[in-house]
Amino acid sequence: MPETPGAPERRDARSLPRRSRSGGSIDRDAPLYGALDLGTNNCRLLIARPARDGFRVVDSFSRIVRLGESLSRTGRLDDRAMDRAYDALALCAERVVRKGVDPKRLTAVATQACRMAENGPAFVERVRRGTGLRLRIIDPSEEAALSVAGCLNLFDPRAEAVLVIDVGGGSTELSWLMKGARGIETVAWMSAPLGVVSLAERHPEPEGETSQWYEAMVADFGAAIASGGPGPEFLARIEAGRGHMVGTSGAITSLAGIHLGLRRYQRDLVDGLWMTRSDCERAADRLIALGPAGRAAESCIGPDRADLVLAGAAILEAVQRAWPCERVRVADRGLREGLLLQKMREDRQPKPRRRRRRKRGGGGAE
Repeated sequence: MPETPGAPERRDARSLPRRSRSGGSIDRDAPLYGALDLGTNNCRLLIARPARDGFRVVDSFSRIVRLGESLSRTGRLDDRAMDRAYDALALCAERVVRKGVDPKRLTAVATQACRMAENGPAFVERVRRGTGLRLRIIDPSEEAALSVAGCLNLFDPRAEAVLVIDVGGGSTELSWLMKGARGIETVAWMSAPLGVVSLAERHPEPEGETSQWYEAMVADFGAAIASGGPGPEFLARIEAGRGHMVGTSGAITSLAGIHLGLRRYQRDLVDGLWMTRSDCERAADRLIALGPAGRAAESCIGPDRADLVLAGAAILEAVQRAWPCERVRVADRGLREGLLLQKMREDRQPKPRRRRRRKRGGGGAE
């Protein structure tokens, strides 16, 4: 079974604060949990065991399925795209069974492609009948909140403002957080109906000169987010250097891999990496210069993402132009981690005790 590139074998500290990564207490007898995310471009699964400060991943799976291919044009999921996604989900179901994950501890969600498609609910039902997986189509607000929850440990504790950008295949969720009396809290969020797949389909890469093509993608996404965002106080904190951005997506982690010049993707070097705005722009310039064949040959990108990674870079650049931020922290984590933490937290909460009803009458004193 294919593993997420760069994931440490049988151990993963992505959910834990850095001070605990070498010694987080793990209960080997604790039950396993699973989180499955069916997106517009990827199908991804994590299986993890609770630890004192979070969890440790014991198995992972990721496959590009392009479920949302042609969706923006037709309004429906394509038959071949559904078959690709179904096959990946069947492999996920096999892993869940093989690892012995109790279905009550598995959370499986679908996002923009199934939200948008006319036949999205029918596909979810086909998956339920064929694999036993019960996918829940979540709305954009829940998707944004879960992505924030999965990235919390990457927030600079000194930051007064944080912008989390979760670039998907069919949509991009933005969450603005500011520090107040009760700590750092979300003050605004939005879901832009453009992701790497839909943006790339709207702007096919031309032969020859590509600078205008890239700028057209930046402008297109910039227009999509022009009406979103918090008040001027957030921007003031960002411009004063008291905040930063967190970027989570395969496109952004690929951009980080190009920035580092990695010969192969290494999650431990990418997750948590700080990049400047200039670093991001230089990496995007290099990707443009490489061309489609050169991008496909890069091990941090590969042929499956070669036509999408620049759409992701354009989305990030549009956000950076709207909210100029010098520091960007790269996150190889997000929605699935948020799902795991949410479910584990729910299970730790004590269930309310049922009140015993007093018997009426009989010989008690009044």
